[in-house]
Amino acid sequence: MIALTNWGTQLEFRRHQLRMSKAAVAKRSGVPLATVERILSGREKSPRIENVDAIAAALGVEVTLGASRRLNELKTAQEYRRDQAFKKAKRIVGHVQGTMGLEAQAVDQKTLNDLVEQTVSELLAGSPRKLWDE
Repeated sequence: MIALTNWGTQLEFRRHQLRMSKAAVAKRSGVPLATVERILSGREKSPRIENVDAIAAALGVEVTLGASRRLNELKTAQEYRRDQAFKKAKRIVGHVQGTMGLEAQAVDQKTLNDLVEQTVSELLAGSPRKLWDE
């Protein structure tokens, strides 16, 4: 659990850990980019909890309200990035597999798993934009 002194500071820290652009946060959260920027910079003095919650979900954390406001880390930043890379790698390899199947060059499951792992490694080592952009 991450103690919260300022919504924006904590969410911005998480965004940096994930190496996610503000535009990717906006797209994934459904919150307008200008609002995301104000909340993450701390310029939004009374952010709507719906916006904070949506941004938090896009960053893989959840908001807990009560006597003290907190962000709960659902997964570490490293785990969250790896999950994202795995999901994206499966989609990419699935497209390749479909194309290969159409061309009667389908590959076995082990080769597909190897392709997914290789793609995961490349996504994690490469540009953050490739990891987070859809």
